[in-house]
Amino acid sequence: MLDGLKRYFHFERHQTNFKREILGGITTFFTMSYIIIVNPKILEAAGIPFGPSMAATILAAFFGTLTMGIYARRPFAIAPYMGENAFIAFTVCGVLGYSWQTALGAIFIGGVLFTLVSALKIRSWLAAAIPTSLKISFAVGIGLYLTFIGLNETGIVTLGVPGAPVHVGELGTTPVILAVVCFLLVSILMIRKVTGALLLGILVTTILAFVFKAAETPSEFISLPPSLEPIFLELDIAGAFTWGFFSVILTVFVMDFVDTTGTLLGLSFKAGLLDENGNLPEIEKPMMCDSTATVIGALLGTTTTGTFIESAAGMEAGGRSGFTSVVTALFFLAGLFFAPFLTAVPPCAYGPAVIIVGLLMMTTITQIEFNDLTEAIPAFCVIVLMSFTYNLGIGITAGFAVYPIMKIFAGRIREVNAGMWILAAISILFFIFYPY
Repeated sequence: MLDGLKRYFHFERHQTNFKREILGGITTFFTMSYIIIVNPKILEAAGIPFGPSMAATILAAFFGTLTMGIYARRPFAIAPYMGENAFIAFTVCGVLGYSWQTALGAIFIGGVLFTLVSALKIRSWLAAAIPTSLKISFAVGIGLYLTFIGLNETGIVTLGVPGAPVHVGELGTTPVILAVVCFLLVSILMIRKVTGALLLGILVTTILAFVFKAAETPSEFISLPPSLEPIFLELDIAGAFTWGFFSVILTVFVMDFVDTTGTLLGLSFKAGLLDENGNLPEIEKPMMCDSTATVIGALLGTTTTGTFIESAAGMEAGGRSGFTSVVTALFFLAGLFFAPFLTAVPPCAYGPAVIIVGLLMMTTITQIEFNDLTEAIPAFCVIVLMSFTYNLGIGITAGFAVYPIMKIFAGRIREVNAGMWILAAISILFFIFYPY
């Protein structure tokens, strides 16, 4: 049986083994387990009850990640996207005043559209049209974005005031001190080439956080999962089929397309999974996984799902095949019953791991041709806007829109292929109709 699993997941091709894959899967889970609590907390602002929303989050992540592992056989984890959940909660439901049922209807429609264009291989064709410089910038931008998330989650960097939007955190507090210790510990372990450095750092710091009261020790470790009944199949698809909702559907569609495409290509570039032409073989399979997971997620009662950039942590720990995703998926499923324990892992424990992974993702910046401004400027737009707008989609679409403009005024319009023109047009529509 084990030999059969090795063949199915192509262990020999990826030069991996069960130990590395399991370690990678566990590491990915712990670095993104915050989504179990954070996603339903954000969606509470839209009126979606916390308990059922947590169950929907876990089940959507389990379905998407398991499908990614078994069908696409890639080491990528899927879960409800950060950013998209805030867009639904604070913009669509908060500012525009739509119900969460109608918002989920829009997400369902977007997921169906994604599934169709994935099945027709339109998404993979467009992904192949993206120039190498932008693919590299996706990896670098994800790295900077992860770094900023980690710094903010740990409290090393906090929100500032107008004129100085970010500020150094309170470095004398116990959580921040533990975060710095964790960062140094993981760094030293990696320098010494200790297997599982990221996971060891997370576990050791979690224990220290309990000991020094920087995190609350869970009163229980096992609990029954909450009922899905209040939100299951409560989406309002008909309500989303209105002209006023067009901008919402367009935004959901574009954000999911560019986020998933950028994340898949960025992670794959860093992990060496791209072929000699700079493309991810059979990219339509992971794209199909995220689109079907979005459809299932909307039915369950949660927002747009997609490939998580925290998958880079598991890949750094050694995960290279779909078996990594299977392990992550099983841990998500266990989260239905072990949520009190799993969600007790504090930011000071997982945040430094995210920062370290951000550093590793950014190393590919040396491969961008900075001496060619028609390539460097679009890449620069992607990198900085991903992080400084706190939105991967904004950065990626900006790069798509700027790239043809640079080529036109450089007299090199022939370097822009048909796919890039389509991506540029979609991106411009995104900026026009985005409900700011």
